[in-house]
Amino acid sequence: MILVVDFGSQTAHLITRRLKDLGIESELVDPDDALKVCSKVKPSGLIFSGGPASVYEKNAPMVDKKIFNLGIPILGICYGWQLIAYLLGGEVNAGNKEYGPTTLRISDFHNLFYGLPSETSVIESHGDTVEKMPDGFEKLAETESVFLAAVVNKEKKFYGVQFHPEAHHSDHGSEMLANFATIVCNLGLHPQSPNVDEMISEIKEKVGNKKVIGAFSGGTDSAVAGVLVARAIGKNFIPFFVDSGLMREETIARIKNEFPKTLGVKVEIIPARDLFLIRLKGVTDPEEKRKKIGALYIELFEKEMKKHKDIKYLLQGTTYADFIHSQGSKRSAHIKSHHNVGGLPKNMKLKLLEPLRYFYTDQVREIGLKLKLPKDVVFQQPFPGPGHAVRIVGEVTGKRLARQVAADMIVVSELRKSGWYKKVFQCWSVMSGTNSTAVKGDGRFYGEVVAVRIVNSKDRMTAEIARVPFPVLEKIASRIVNEVPNVSRVVYDITSKPPATMEWE
Repeated sequence: MILVVDFGSQTAHLITRRLKDLGIESELVDPDDALKVCSKVKPSGLIFSGGPASVYEKNAPMVDKKIFNLGIPILGICYGWQLIAYLLGGEVNAGNKEYGPTTLRISDFHNLFYGLPSETSVIESHGDTVEKMPDGFEKLAETESVFLAAVVNKEKKFYGVQFHPEAHHSDHGSEMLANFATIVCNLGLHPQSPNVDEMISEIKEKVGNKKVIGAFSGGTDSAVAGVLVARAIGKNFIPFFVDSGLMREETIARIKNEFPKTLGVKVEIIPARDLFLIRLKGVTDPEEKRKKIGALYIELFEKEMKKHKDIKYLLQGTTYADFIHSQGSKRSAHIKSHHNVGGLPKNMKLKLLEPLRYFYTDQVREIGLKLKLPKDVVFQQPFPGPGHAVRIVGEVTGKRLARQVAADMIVVSELRKSGWYKKVFQCWSVMSGTNSTAVKGDGRFYGEVVAVRIVNSKDRMTAEIARVPFPVLEKIASRIVNEVPNVSRVVYDITSKPPATMEWE
């Protein structure tokens, strides 16, 4: 197996996921425990993950230097490579920041880059870089701004890279990890996929004869989670859709008409549009917004719980992308409080049931196909749990919400007309909270700027901008400015993830 030492990277768990996809046994371990765990499990290889810290920071996560004397191959990624360099006598330059895609130029194809092209696109997200290699290391590759983008100590089988091969948008990243596992660590590949029968059995065993109340949004994640639970416990599953007014308008029609057949049980609808607007009144801070939404969801579910006997669990379609952004591990940075993770109140009466917690979007879709869910459910676009509230920068008012709903539907409508809707991972509009001057009817007009964001992704951990034709974007902009009140102009967000997150808030 390969042990992944977790220094707090947003994608540390993604490394283990990529390895498991290849059929390599893998698990995360804290840096403080790495040496002890190595002596117990005797891994075939070690991977040091990235992380938000600098090696020069006080209390920066470290490993015991004895780990370098165990004779185990090591791959250091981003902070992991900086730490190797720092501990073995190299020099790390603080403050050399680089985020997003870049071109890796490979000069030595030794093991890690076997079978790869000489140039390939990779994702970088770092604040420091290695300025001087430790003794015994050789350069393998560079990028435009990082000279030592990949290195090796051939004798000790230590590798370092200043990019993230685990990120989906690092082309050939999986091949690099496979090369490390097979050529360097001498492991065989036995590709695996999620076992649906095991997941259903685990739910049955955990829940027993208790009832489960379900947070059902109609999205892919909640649909897949809901079907798993429905097949495990049947009518002891009671799904609820909270009509917050924050979701796309087409959602409630599907909840009423389509999902009772898909789930095999009726979805109860809780009307709460006015209540959500009341709770969000005056709230402008994104974190407070998410937490208020999360707390209100739980309040509504606990109220419904009182109408039924033997309810113990609350089902959520939480995925790993939600979890890690809300500080999913000991050393990871807090990015945003997802309403179903960091936005939850501390003293909940219900226990959480989250069968998809350690899966990514592409894996959830694979599970959905194995459950024989309709393809339009499995491959629908993700939509955030807080809905349009996190697509309205600043206060959510009834008027701004109505404008956001209208603008969003124009984006969706025009992409569908042009045939681009199914070509992209996700599309939406954002009420930016910024005003600009325009000319309407030969007069001065001062109104809000709407941003449009359209991206492609596999697992939501990285994303690239969708290259939608300009005529389609022009049509979207024209319709929004003309049809949505108080809008002065439309801009297209072309920022990749990283550095940007999917949502603006």
